[in-house]
Amino acid sequence: PAKNRMRGWLLVLVLLLFQTSSSYSFANVVMPPVTHVLFDMDGLLLDTERVYTVVTQKIVERYGKNFEWSLKSKMMGRRANEAAQLLVDELQIPLSPEDYLAEREAAHDKMWPEVGLMPGAERVVRHLHKCGIPIGVATSSHRGPFDAKTSRHQEIFSLFDVIVTGDDAEVKHGKPSPDIFEVCAKRLRNPPSDHGACLVFEDAVNGVEAARAAGMQCVMVPDPNMLATVDVESAGATQVIASLQDFRPQDFGLPPFEQ
Repeated sequence: PAKNRMRGWLLVLVLLLFQTSSSYSFANVVMPPVTHVLFDMDGLLLDTERVYTVVTQKIVERYGKNFEWSLKSKMMGRRANEAAQLLVDELQIPLSPEDYLAEREAAHDKMWPEVGLMPGAERVVRHLHKCGIPIGVATSSHRGPFDAKTSRHQEIFSLFDVIVTGDDAEVKHGKPSPDIFEVCAKRLRNPPSDHGACLVFEDAVNGVEAARAAGMQCVMVPDPNMLATVDVESAGATQVIASLQDFRPQDFGLPPFEQ
């Protein structure tokens, strides 16, 4: 709808204006102190969403289709088979979800080892680790793709106390269900007795909804391309920032960055 598109572009403008001035919240809420922190991976820690976009666009353009952000945002954070079914259904391409995934994964495998870290990711992870904050990764990626994506960044990912992937036996339902965050939180050292003391970093609406369903606080770091077509405000994030570079740990009762 035109109204949502206008809200999206206004939010893009706000993010750009505030990009150098830390963070802001959509709601006038008091943010309880945080003791544990969880991270999504794709598009949040690693610059993988660009790869997903390029590869899928090449596949669907053979059938005269475009992979728009309005569709991509619905797929982000979901398990691969669920996202593939959504793509095939919405674009009505003559591929089965299995055939689409097979072609997509073959292309991805060649590109994953080259992906880099998102701006600010290393600083935030190293800071929380140094301060002794229990940290975990909760990613919808399966273990095989996870290993390929992180192959250049093993030292950074070794700092996490727990890593839970989408094919973990305890994760019965993918995002936006809260399963993966609940599983990751309970495996952290000194697991939080109250999920409200757990902070999640996410870039996808499905991920934000999963975090909130788990009763956790959530900082959303959306891709600017998403904002023109998606009402990220409705996802219910505790706070929205333009980049991990803008995160202020003290906003959530965490030790501030060293100057």
